[in-house]
Amino acid sequence: MGSKWKTSFLTDHYSISSGLSKPAKDFGTGYPFLSFKDIFYNYFLPDSLAQLVQSTDKERASCSVRRGDVFLTRTSETMHELGMSSVALKDYTDATFNGFCKRLRPKETSELEPEYVGYYLRSPVFRQSMLAFSTMSTRASLNNEMISRLEISYPDRKIQKKIANILLSLDEKIAISRAINQSLEQMSQALFKSWFVDFDPVIDNALDAGNQIPEALQSRAELRQKARNCADFKPLSADIRALFPAEFEETELGLVPKGWQLKSMHDLVESVSITFPLSKTDKVIFLNTGDIEKGSFLHQNYSKTEGLPGQAKKSIKKGDILFSEIRPENKRYAFVHFESDDYVVSTKLMVLRAKNEINPLLPYFIITLEDNTRKLQRVAELRSGTFPQITFKELEFINFIMPNDHKIMELFINSYLAPAYNKIIATKKANMNLTNLRDTLLPKLISGELSLEDLPDIIKQTEAA
Repeated sequence: MGSKWKTSFLTDHYSISSGLSKPAKDFGTGYPFLSFKDIFYNYFLPDSLAQLVQSTDKERASCSVRRGDVFLTRTSETMHELGMSSVALKDYTDATFNGFCKRLRPKETSELEPEYVGYYLRSPVFRQSMLAFSTMSTRASLNNEMISRLEISYPDRKIQKKIANILLSLDEKIAISRAINQSLEQMSQALFKSWFVDFDPVIDNALDAGNQIPEALQSRAELRQKARNCADFKPLSADIRALFPAEFEETELGLVPKGWQLKSMHDLVESVSITFPLSKTDKVIFLNTGDIEKGSFLHQNYSKTEGLPGQAKKSIKKGDILFSEIRPENKRYAFVHFESDDYVVSTKLMVLRAKNEINPLLPYFIITLEDNTRKLQRVAELRSGTFPQITFKELEFINFIMPNDHKIMELFINSYLAPAYNKIIATKKANMNLTNLRDTLLPKLISGELSLEDLPDIIKQTEAA
């Protein structure tokens, strides 16, 4: 640690307060509310708070959210999820915060910069010291007395700002990359909807051929004609259009493009249920439902752990789809894009494997569409009541109309879907490098391994990797 760095207790800089515990009926309307998830998943609070709660003037005054406030999760299912922090970088008008969290409000005498604190409290050095003080009963818990024993090391404000600015610049690059990935996903979804839900190419062919549009599709055809009349409309090439029919036919499912048929997820994937017992000497990387979300593996530096006798887990391989059986609305899913011989997963994660010659990206793309995750959530709620859960059987409710001509699906996958997802995967790998760099810089600076002068070259090397 640098000779000019100071170490002091958090309570030298902050006063501790508890948040609001409100009944379920008070949520959904009212004033902004800082949720447990807002804190748990973010170094810094989101720009806006989506959750609303009914709160009084007194509650909003005592449980306010201001720039510099630090929030710690005070209870969790596991030790490693306890005391996760998030820092406010602005005032949030009329907002209050969750009772499952602690607020640390800066004292006037504090010498800490909020941006620096946000990164420090997520660093390995602080996480290790925090976990050493936490306790575990039926749930992990953190109280005021434990918080009062936590320490923070820091240089003068000028250096704090420099360190924070460098780390913030990395986060900005990560955010830009994520936005690009989101755009690629949205473009793929828009094309899928156009081709296989709205049947735009079939309507185009029918209009150009002068074929009668069924009455049930008249309004859709009118909207399509308006789009075709726009100056910036870009029609599909003739060779692609030729792959689609020019008329519809009535089926038990309603009107569908002529020759197309219904397919369900059961036609596309099989459930891998092969498990194996782990002995005391087996060392594997174990993935649980909390390790994946929205197509991403949330933790980058997995370490091998020894198995327990009789503990059965599922094996996976490259190309598999992982999908949580619990609460589909939480979007705990991911595509295994890496070699995975050392990985096993929880029995609460479905392992789906594409059948025969089906490109695994297609079923992954279909099952993770927003409409389908919502549908699975509704099914789970009907099936499981207060603990929404699905099994492989429920995937039969996910279906779409597929053309018999495989050339159309091959075109969609090879020319549009695969290139987009290859870019997404490459971007995620680059973000993993930036995330790892961000998460290791602060402890190295504190230990004296690195100085601020070293950082520009290290960042350039990481970006080039």
